[in-house]
Amino acid sequence: MTLLTMEMLTPCRVLFLWGCRQPRFWSRIYLMSIAEREKVKWMWFVPGLTLISDPRCAPPFAQRMEKADSSWRASKNQPNSLPVLAILAKDVGELAINEKQVFSPILKRWHPFSAGVAVATLHACYGNEIKQFISGIVELTPDAVQVLRAADKLEKDLVQIAVEDSVDSDDGGKAIIREMPPYEAEAAIVDLVKAWIRARLDRLKEWVDRNLQQEVWNPQANQEGYAPSAVEVLRIVDETLDAYFQLPILMHPALLPDLMTGLDKCLQYYATKAKSGCGSRNTYVPTMPALTRCTMESKFAWKKKEKSANTQKRNSQVATMNGDSSFGVPQFCVRINTLHRIRSELDVLEKRIITHLRNSESARAEDFSNGLAKKFELTPAACIEGVQQLSEAVAYKIVFHDLSHVFWDGLYVGEPSSSRIEPFVQEVERNLLIISNIIHERVRTRVVTDIMRASFDGFLLVLLAGGPSRAFMHQDSQIIEDDFKSLKDLFWANGDGLPTELIDKFSTTVRSILPLLRTDTESLVERYRRVTLEAYGSSARSKPPLPPTSGQWNPTDPNTLLRMLCYRNDEAASRYLKKTYNLPKKL
Repeated sequence: MTLLTMEMLTPCRVLFLWGCRQPRFWSRIYLMSIAEREKVKWMWFVPGLTLISDPRCAPPFAQRMEKADSSWRASKNQPNSLPVLAILAKDVGELAINEKQVFSPILKRWHPFSAGVAVATLHACYGNEIKQFISGIVELTPDAVQVLRAADKLEKDLVQIAVEDSVDSDDGGKAIIREMPPYEAEAAIVDLVKAWIRARLDRLKEWVDRNLQQEVWNPQANQEGYAPSAVEVLRIVDETLDAYFQLPILMHPALLPDLMTGLDKCLQYYATKAKSGCGSRNTYVPTMPALTRCTMESKFAWKKKEKSANTQKRNSQVATMNGDSSFGVPQFCVRINTLHRIRSELDVLEKRIITHLRNSESARAEDFSNGLAKKFELTPAACIEGVQQLSEAVAYKIVFHDLSHVFWDGLYVGEPSSSRIEPFVQEVERNLLIISNIIHERVRTRVVTDIMRASFDGFLLVLLAGGPSRAFMHQDSQIIEDDFKSLKDLFWANGDGLPTELIDKFSTTVRSILPLLRTDTESLVERYRRVTLEAYGSSARSKPPLPPTSGQWNPTDPNTLLRMLCYRNDEAASRYLKKTYNLPKKL
């Protein structure tokens, strides 16, 4: 291969050969006048049209590579220096513009699409370098992004020149474009960003697992009464979002949903783990004993045995929590505060994302209209559900587990007049003080309301499903009504507690059942016969079927009326139950 210098050009015309069209390069043959050759700075002559097998041997590209390498070496120790391939992309772009503006107007006389052929050659030359670079990238770095963005810009500029040069061709330049296989620089950036997102999310997930295992939910850990692990996980999420928007890319809005989905799942996972092992309402509510007909004799004979059986059943349900300090009432409060805190901070994070998007150079108007892309979808529901579950769990835990000795195992066992509700009221008040000192004021009403609801539910269970250790006579109704008033007054707290409307709402069922205690046995039996006849038809006239237990107590519900008879301590009720259902006196 021989370099044809200016001195070797003849005065008439010279033969200018630039490559030869093959799969990896292009050829052009042009005749130029002596005046035109002054613009020609380099030429390659290939004797016998020998093919150039490597586009990088084209002198301008080789010269530009040397220049880019020299520029990089000179500036590599300076701040904000460009990587060598980014410099090369800039220089090749300038070379393409020069070819279009200087050479192509002359060479078009011999080749109609000379600029397209030239930029296709430059595209192939730079393509060899960028593809090797892409194959060696293992992580997202500023240098890698700079190179890929420069390559993407160069490719778009080269394609634009080729399209403009071939606009009058029969195929609109499609043939030349086919000879310019894409660099896939933008796809490489997307893959790198997604890999960066996955790595960050994997680290966050591991951190959540490790720190939740160590979390003790100590109410003294900070002034606000929420878990330190929540503070850290929110900090990491915030830092991750900041780091994402600092990535030197032009696709922040496009890839934001990937990051948001991952962060959302991590926070949802935290919320789910925060309530794990705490149980629910059903964990603490004791199983209803079988129905019996009660008398004074059977009531006292069964008292000790019933207490033992209930205690054993309840302990089997909460065995995993006994002796574990992370499941005490204060710890429940910290868990509730923590989920409330996360839920509140989501709004702050979403507003910060909007600010980041506004500052992003690639953001468009539709990026702000698409609200789902910048919102947490799973975590809010997980936090709300978690607060609800934990609030119910701690309420029923207090009533049926922590205070079982004065409530389920004590209230109205034996003589109602000697086992009244005052000890339970005092213990609930003590727990309410603990909760009020720890729980966040925004969720305090909910927790106190759930404790009230659990107390009212428990009160009805004592009356309607308390087992044969309990039996009530007609004259006990006033004692029980007074006790329930004391329980309501506890939550009203002389106007400083729950609103009267809320107390009335949740006490509706109890207030509808209490009048049955004042009703004489004969009237109860007659009412029971009437409602069963209405429920089951004429087939229930001779022997009404045993109504199923729904747990939805109601003065017109057959099962509720039957239970009222089962716990009525007089001979008339006992005879009716014996005759109709042959119910035993003991379990």
